Amino acid sequence: MTASGESIFFKSGALRLEGRLRLAPGPDAVVISHPHPLYGGELDNPVVVTLAKVYQRLGYSTLRFNFRGVGASEGAYDNGRGEQDDLRAAAGVLVDLGKTVTDLTGYSFGAWITLSLDPQRPAVRRLVLVAPPVAYMEFDTLPPSSAAELVVISGDCDSFAPLNLLRKQIPFWHPAARLHVLPGADHFYQDALGRLASLMEAVLTGTLEREGLQSPDV
Repeated sequence: MTASGESIFFKSGALRLEGRLRLAPGPDAVVISHPHPLYGGELDNPVVVTLAKVYQRLGYSTLRFNFRGVGASEGAYDNGRGEQDDLRAAAGVLVDLGKTVTDLTGYSFGAWITLSLDPQRPAVRRLVLVAPPVAYMEFDTLPPSSAAELVVISGDCDSFAPLNLLRKQIPFWHPAARLHVLPGADHFYQDALGRLASLMEAVLTGTLEREGLQSPDV
């Protein structure tokens, strides 16, 4: 299965944004947000594509998109403010197509935007934050999430998302947040995309047995 999907454009305020949409027959849908726009983050990032493939295998419609100023998306980087509007607009695309956006998933900078979104869309029941860069961005000032479920996935060799900081901050994001650790993975999941996909699928389907905050190597 590829995660290419249909190339689309949609509006975020006055800006025209670029996205890749893949529709599934069922109602559930997810928006997947990419890493930092100023450091090469974009919708075809390998981790973003991997996450999209997992959701597609599970029957979700998926939309990954370029934040303002990235690729063919209009505008310029807005330090997270306008990017929240972009995420809301992307979710609105799926809603307008009759889908229910149950999940918002973000990788690195995308995780920051996903967690920052306030107010949260009412139908969203799960946030998935992959490698939230707590060592470099202000996660500790964000309000708690109103989603029913919050999942964090990170590698134990990730210097952008060190586990000691994650374990301190995650309880403030959501009282029942779950952290799943991928042994041997760094922030970019070099040589670990297959294991990330397996872990992600196990987490989303509830088939992963968890001991404390640590996941087994899958």
